[in-house]
Amino acid sequence: MAPMKHTIVALVEDKPGVLNRMASLFRRRGFNIESIAVGHSEVPHISRMTIVVDGATTRVEQVRKQLDKIIDVVRIFEISSNDMVSRELALIKVKATSVTRSEIMQIVDIFRANIVDVGADSVTVEVTGDEDKINSLFNLLRGFGIKELARTGRIAMVRGGPAQVTVEKESARTSRKS
Repeated sequence: MAPMKHTIVALVEDKPGVLNRMASLFRRRGFNIESIAVGHSEVPHISRMTIVVDGATTRVEQVRKQLDKIIDVVRIFEISSNDMVSRELALIKVKATSVTRSEIMQIVDIFRANIVDVGADSVTVEVTGDEDKINSLFNLLRGFGIKELARTGRIAMVRGGPAQVTVEKESARTSRKS
């Protein structure tokens, strides 16, 4: 099978070392993690990780099964084949002069992005959207000169209906791993 981007969502316990154990498994299997975003979930003491990797479907499924065996992993899903909503956040610091500032502002407005900081020689733009939108804005602003770029990486959920990536509010560890 041809390599493609896969989005893996993991619900994990908020404990030190969990991210390291998961990243090490990808490293041992020869996968490059394209992006990883981690934050709190709707359940206390459980974090949600969204990991994007490039690879053949069969190899990614094998790694997913091995990740599921990590003691701190509560649930893990590969959601690439589902209809999903995904977003990314980027901060882009662009070189700006008094002459170019208005042109930059017009481009930012077209992309429904926001200017969050203005300096004497720069403008910092905040943009949220899919990867294509962020890449398009970045490529347009590149002509002015990019001073700095920070991107969150993809976060994703399955569209509509009941949540498919959930965990019971009670002891998820007990019900799953015992």
